[in-house]
Amino acid sequence: MPTAMAIRERLKAQITSSKLVVAPGVYDGLTGHLASNAGFETAYMTGAGTSIRKGYPDYGLLTMTEMVDNASDISAIDGLAVIADADTGYGNELNVTRTVQAYERAGVAAIHIEDQGFPKRCGHLDDKEIIPLDAYTAKIRAAVAARHDPNFLIIARTDARAVIGLEDAIERANAALDAGADIAFVEAPQTPDEVRAVPKSVNGPCLFNLVYGGKTPAFELSEIEDMGFALAILPDVLLRSIMMTCEGILGPLKASGTLPDQASGIVVRDMFERVGASDWDRLRTQFESSKAEAAE
Repeated sequence: MPTAMAIRERLKAQITSSKLVVAPGVYDGLTGHLASNAGFETAYMTGAGTSIRKGYPDYGLLTMTEMVDNASDISAIDGLAVIADADTGYGNELNVTRTVQAYERAGVAAIHIEDQGFPKRCGHLDDKEIIPLDAYTAKIRAAVAARHDPNFLIIARTDARAVIGLEDAIERANAALDAGADIAFVEAPQTPDEVRAVPKSVNGPCLFNLVYGGKTPAFELSEIEDMGFALAILPDVLLRSIMMTCEGILGPLKASGTLPDQASGIVVRDMFERVGASDWDRLRTQFESSKAEAAE
């Protein structure tokens, strides 16, 4: 099992290569396992998904501890590099320092910190507020100083496009990179031309946030790579499908007692296999064999 440091080193090397790193959005241990089982080396712990998992909208209602606890569960999956939402850092530079230390101890590979006021809102909702640029760059400097592993990536997210425009958002992204951030995340550019302008105008690796029905136009992953983005996160790629599937089952079940099709799909053992049942079985057998050999 690779160590957290080895996983971070791998992700950092991938970010600096010419190939796009794709991180599907996950929000718990199950979806993290499913992403890993599908062959993804990197996953994105979506803050919106984590909030919805707890029964709340993405309005900054979760605490740092709740977010880190969830990130810890996902980071425990063998070999998976987790990029985690860290919202605003949950306060000033002191809070940011503790936030970085907590996520790093949890085994996370990267976090993003944004320049919204607190409580924040989902980046694709209206009525956001941002903090002054000096306060934002101070948080980024604090985050960089707080990490112990230099391969723990600090992603600087700016929501300034929705408040003061793209030009200022790019200025903030570059200021954050100058302050030591590893990756720039300009949230919610609103036209294809704005999207293309981001990697051309930002002086470092850039993140693309692909949200279905959000403010940013959708592109194919190959197009995102061709534009020069280093990393693409897909926060709701699983969440929205899971919610629609559940509603599609629960509606008929309540209305007419109609059960979902049992003739196809996975059974109980298959569900356990998705989260490593065979590995746990081998572990149990290993100890039973050791006991037997010791008794002979």
